[in-house]
Amino acid sequence: MSGLFDLTGKTAVVTGASSGLGVQFAKALASQGADVAVVARRYDRLTALCDEIRATGRRALAIKCDVTREEDVKVAVSRVMDEFGRIDILVNNAGVAAGDGVESLSEEDWDKVLDTNLKSIYLFTKHVVPHMKEKHYGRIINTASMWGVVGNAAMPVTAYHASKGGVVNLTRALAGELAQFNITVNAIGPGFFESEMTQDIICSEEFKNYLNSRCPMKRLGQPGELDGIVVYLASDASSYTTGQTICVDGGWTAV
Repeated sequence: MSGLFDLTGKTAVVTGASSGLGVQFAKALASQGADVAVVARRYDRLTALCDEIRATGRRALAIKCDVTREEDVKVAVSRVMDEFGRIDILVNNAGVAAGDGVESLSEEDWDKVLDTNLKSIYLFTKHVVPHMKEKHYGRIINTASMWGVVGNAAMPVTAYHASKGGVVNLTRALAGELAQFNITVNAIGPGFFESEMTQDIICSEEFKNYLNSRCPMKRLGQPGELDGIVVYLASDASSYTTGQTICVDGGWTAV
């Protein structure tokens, strides 16, 4: 059974890997034997992460990239291929949020959120898939959100909901398109985890009351509680799983 989750010999690309969930995903994949290319705009953070990964005996590559620009994405994918010669796993994790409702949300913020959270998945998938097709193998994992599955009445994050709902259905569409090439496409829908995106929200008493009223487990997700799902979806254990969004949210979307 343990061999199903072994990623030795595989190469993974993780976007949005300068902080938060991206860091956790990169470390989790490396812990199972994968070599990892980490992608984001904050290069200094990427190099520090690469040092940690190399200390475990895995290869690592840091790539500075604006995930919303196609030329940057093409260069990033080319660098991974030059360094590792293959891409087996793609984790589309880059994401931002804008805390405004529909009436106050600026067009600039709408575009920023949709470009980062949704367009970047299209761009990286577009340029990685040809390399996966050559090997007749691939695992694509998109970071959606429980708020791509449900709305909310407590916080005005209109663009975030729209983008993550788009991720959920883009995942389905890509799964149908790419299944014939032995490429699976799935999404993870995290609930509330501590990260740069959430740190200004989760400390308030108002949020704690909201969490207790909506989440059956009545707590935040803890570091490491997404490791199992990202390794599963990246490994041969999930070879017949595609087009799914798996929410890891303490039961939030179950009730």
